[in-house]
Amino acid sequence: MADASAPARLSAPAQALRRLGLLRDVDLALHLPLRYEDETRLTPIAGLREGEAAQVEGQVVDCRVEQRTRRQLLVRLRDDAGGELLLRFLHFHAAQQKQMAEGARLRVRGEARVGFLGREMVHPTVKPVAADAPLPQALTPVYPAAAQLPQAYLRKAITSALGRVSLHEVLPPGTAPAGLPGLRDAVRLLHQPPPQADQRSLQERSHPAWQRLKWEELLAQQLSQLQAQQARARLRAPALRAAADGLGARLLQRLPFALTAAQTRVVAEIAADLGRQQPMHRLLQGDVGSGKTVVAALAAAAAIHAGWQCALMAPTEILAEQHFRKLVDWLAPLGLTVAWLSGSRKGKARAQMLEQVAGGEAALVVGTHAVIQHDVAFHKLGLAIVDEQHRFGVAQRLALRHKLEGEKLEPHLLMMSATPIPRTLAMTYFADLDVSTIDELPPGRTPVLTKVFADGRREQVMLRIRDELAAGRQVYWVCPLVEESEHLDLQNATATHAELSQALPGVMVGLLHGRMPAAEKAAVMSLFTQGQMKLLVATTVIEVGVDVPNASLMVVEHAERFGLAQLHQLRGRVGRGSAASVCVLLYAAPLSATAKARLKAMVETHDGFEIARRDLEIRGPGEFMGARQSGDALLRFADLQQDGALLQHARAAAPRLLAEHPAAAQAQVDRWLAGRAEFLKA
Repeated sequence: MADASAPARLSAPAQALRRLGLLRDVDLALHLPLRYEDETRLTPIAGLREGEAAQVEGQVVDCRVEQRTRRQLLVRLRDDAGGELLLRFLHFHAAQQKQMAEGARLRVRGEARVGFLGREMVHPTVKPVAADAPLPQALTPVYPAAAQLPQAYLRKAITSALGRVSLHEVLPPGTAPAGLPGLRDAVRLLHQPPPQADQRSLQERSHPAWQRLKWEELLAQQLSQLQAQQARARLRAPALRAAADGLGARLLQRLPFALTAAQTRVVAEIAADLGRQQPMHRLLQGDVGSGKTVVAALAAAAAIHAGWQCALMAPTEILAEQHFRKLVDWLAPLGLTVAWLSGSRKGKARAQMLEQVAGGEAALVVGTHAVIQHDVAFHKLGLAIVDEQHRFGVAQRLALRHKLEGEKLEPHLLMMSATPIPRTLAMTYFADLDVSTIDELPPGRTPVLTKVFADGRREQVMLRIRDELAAGRQVYWVCPLVEESEHLDLQNATATHAELSQALPGVMVGLLHGRMPAAEKAAVMSLFTQGQMKLLVATTVIEVGVDVPNASLMVVEHAERFGLAQLHQLRGRVGRGSAASVCVLLYAAPLSATAKARLKAMVETHDGFEIARRDLEIRGPGEFMGARQSGDALLRFADLQQDGALLQHARAAAPRLLAEHPAAAQAQVDRWLAGRAEFLKA
C-alpha cells in the first residue's frame, strides 16, 4: 500500500523544470527566450516567399496518408482568398491526422518552399482555431528547454509566474545605467515583445531590455565577489613567516637552476600573503613549462618551516606522481617526509600514510582527490595547493579548505593553472582572487614547430617518426578515444598502438590510457621516462605533468576534436630538452569553422596568454572557465567580450551599494544567484 504521506509524484514536465533549476517564480521570470516567432500576423498563401518563415490560416480541403518512398501524411489547406498550400508530414501519429481532418480550420507556421505539387511546408507548427480566433498581440517566445518539457508547458508556467512575481526594484534610484528600462518592464518586454519591437536587437541581445538584465546579473555577481572578499577578510589563518635562513633559503641553494625574475617576483608575492593572518586566496598562473612547481615547493617550504603541514592536490595520478617525485628530490634531502595519497594506494601502505599525516610526521602530502577523502585527517594543515584548479569541481576545492579541523583557522589556498586567464575573466570570475603571473619561460626552452596535416599524409608522419627514433629521440602519439565508438569514427589508442607496433618492428611502443590500473600506468611511464620505451601511444592522460626532455615529436590524432587549451597543453610535453621539437596536428576533413580557428591559432602562436584570448573568443567565458563543473554557469546572459561597459559600471556600483545599502545588495544577490554564491568563494 502506498504511503499516504509521500509527496505526489511530479509529472515529467515538472521534473524537467526542476532539472533546469526553475524552482521559484523569480527563476521562471528570469528564464528568458532564445528567440521569437512572429504569430501576430497572417500571410496570404499566394504571398508566401520560398525559404521564408510565415504564418497562414485556412480550411483543410483534403487529408490523406500516401505510401511513396515512405509513408507520408499530406494535408491540403485553402485560405479565404483561395490560395492552396500542401502540408507534408514524414513523421506523424493518428491524433495529428484526426486534428487535421477535412473541414478543420488551422493556423499553420513554417518555412514555405515550392515542390512538385505547388507551394508546401514540411512539418510546420499547426494549431486548430475557430474562424474568428484573434491573433496574439506579442511575439511568441521560444525558450531554452529540456527533454520532456514542451514549449507550451514552459510558456504557461512562465506566464503564470510573471503574474505572481513582484520583480520590484530592490536597488536605490539612480543605481542602474541611465537610459535603461526598469527591471519589471525589461523582463515583461523580453517575454512578450510587441509586434513592432526590433527583432534584430532582441536576437542579438543588444536591446535596452537585454542591457538592463545583463547589468543586473553582472552587478549581482560583483556584489557576491565583494561579499566573499569581506568574509575572507574576517577569517583568520596561521601566519607562516619565512626566515632568511629557513627551509626555503636552503631549498634555493640546493636547486640545480636559478629562478627567473618572474618566479622570484611571484615567490615574494606568495611569501607576503603567507605571512599575514588572513587566508591567502591566490591564483598562480603561468604558461606550460614556466616553472610553477618550484614556486609551489618554495611556498610549501615556508609553511613547513613555520611548523605547519602542506597539501598539494592534482587532478590525475600521473600529474600527482610527477609532482611527488620532484618534491621528494628537492625536499627529502632537507629531512622532510613527503606522503603520497591516491585512490590506488590501499591497505597497510595507505594506513601508514594516513598515520603519518594525522600525526604530523608527513610535512607535505601530495595526491589526487584522495587527499580530501573523509578518512584523511591532518595534524596542522597550513597551506593547500591545488594544481590545474579548473579540473576540480568547486565543491572539491571547498572541501580541501575545510580540512583544518579543531582550529578556528583556515588554511592558506594557492591555486595553480597552466591555462592563463584573460584579464576580463580574472576581473569578473576571480574578483576574490589575487592573481600572480609567471610571464616568462626559463632559459633553454626550445620553441616547438607546429605543423597541421590532413590524415591522408600519415605516411609522411611515419617517416618523421622513424627519423626521430633513429636520432635517439622519443615520440608521443595522442589519440582521443580508448576503444571503438559507434558514434565517432576516430582512431583509437588501442588500434593505433597495434598499428605502430607492426610498422616499427624492434621498437618498444607503449600504451597509456585512463582505464589502465595505476600500477600498470606507472610502469609504462617509468619505461618511457627512463628512455627504454621510444614511442608512447596515449590518450589525454599525458596532457599535464609529464616531463621527458628527450621527447621531441608530438603527434595528435584527430586534433580537430580537441580544445585549444588541451592542444596547447599537449604541445607543451615536447620542447623540454635541447633538441628541436615538432608538434604534428593530424585532422580529418571536413573541418568546422571552430576547428579551423583552433588549428590556425596553434600554428600562429606559442604564447599561452594569446592562446587563452583566442580560446575565449571561440568558446565563450562559461566553457573557458569550466563553469559547468559546478553545475551552473555563473553568467547566463552577460557576454564579457561584448558587455565590457556594463561590467565596468557594475564594478563601480557594487562597492558603493554594499557600503551604503547592504540590504539592497543582499536582495540583489539572493534574486540572481539563488544559492550559487558559495561557488564564487572556491
